[in-house]
Amino acid sequence: MAARGSLLERARRFLDRHPLVDGHNDLPWVIRHDHAARGDVAAYGLDRVHQESDTDIPRLKQGQVAAQFWAAFVATEDPNPTVKTFEQIALIRRMNALHADVFLPAYRAADIARAKRLGKIASFISVEGGVGLGDSLELLEAFHDLGVRYMTLCHNGSLPWVDSSTDEPRCGGLGPFGRAVVREMNRLGVIVDCAHVSPDAARQVLDVSAAPILVTHANAFALCPHPRNVPDDVLDRVAANGGAVMATFVPDFLNPQTLAWHEPIQDAIRRARTSQEMAEIERRHADAHGPPPKATIAHVCDHIEYMARRMGEDHVGVGSDYFGGTPPEGLEDVSRFPHLVAALMDRGWGDDALAKLAGGNLVRVFRAVEKTSRRLKRGAKEA
Repeated sequence: MAARGSLLERARRFLDRHPLVDGHNDLPWVIRHDHAARGDVAAYGLDRVHQESDTDIPRLKQGQVAAQFWAAFVATEDPNPTVKTFEQIALIRRMNALHADVFLPAYRAADIARAKRLGKIASFISVEGGVGLGDSLELLEAFHDLGVRYMTLCHNGSLPWVDSSTDEPRCGGLGPFGRAVVREMNRLGVIVDCAHVSPDAARQVLDVSAAPILVTHANAFALCPHPRNVPDDVLDRVAANGGAVMATFVPDFLNPQTLAWHEPIQDAIRRARTSQEMAEIERRHADAHGPPPKATIAHVCDHIEYMARRMGEDHVGVGSDYFGGTPPEGLEDVSRFPHLVAALMDRGWGDDALAKLAGGNLVRVFRAVEKTSRRLKRGAKEA
């Protein structure tokens, strides 16, 4: 116990010096579907602890989060996906405005270090699911102008221009419009996120992208065969591209036994619109079949170490995907990030490797995307 306490103290001192960047959190979706708040950020009360969920300001501070990418998530089947995307972007901007003493609206890689100097959390906007684009590249520029700095190309359903890993293919990976989307994101300086896309789509994105990409919340398929996890050949190509895969905390992506328990209810869970619906589906399944096998912080460390060995320590990050659902044991909420750092220290990770994992690799990718954008815009002017 003393050794564990000592490691946790060391982890906290480490995070005082090095920024922790979480690549994916669905708090805006939680606020939108909260029965009382219904999307009203002030009514939700981010400045108090929400024991029913996993993310709020007190625990973000306790978890020493230096930068957070919030997801403007829209379900593939939403009847008005463009409107909903803009509404979710607006919700994140309201979070920043209402809690300006805590969040620094962030637009550049450099804002992560600036926020840490100011004692604030760099607050980034991402779009999860390109369904809101329709067939309009111009909307990408609008997203960018509102602060969006990465876009997950699809969610659980395939689109006419990009295939999802959890749906039937519609275009054999990445269609012509999908290739145009990737090129325009490169030009604008919006990071391409291949979480949720099929392996074929990811391979084709890597064929097209002029900038490094991210997979913001996924793990290693070799350790847990969930279709959302990344196969070895794609891990290799992301590393060659200069990108990064950000390990996630979703139990089904961590432990094959947990995945097998959920398999009979997987489709129902994907169709659920709220965390409460997901919890009810799981409760009924547990009543009939017993509780699910646990995923733990050790599983997260296993995936991180596997990907670091396979890709190199320059290509792994952290993308929790906290969304108000069931977390792994040991990573129950956003206050627990120091415990992940301590667990990796216990496995022999040194400060240099941990600094890359915690945020250094994301910053490097972000800077490369910004540099590519400047080059492409300069080339267009010269042409």
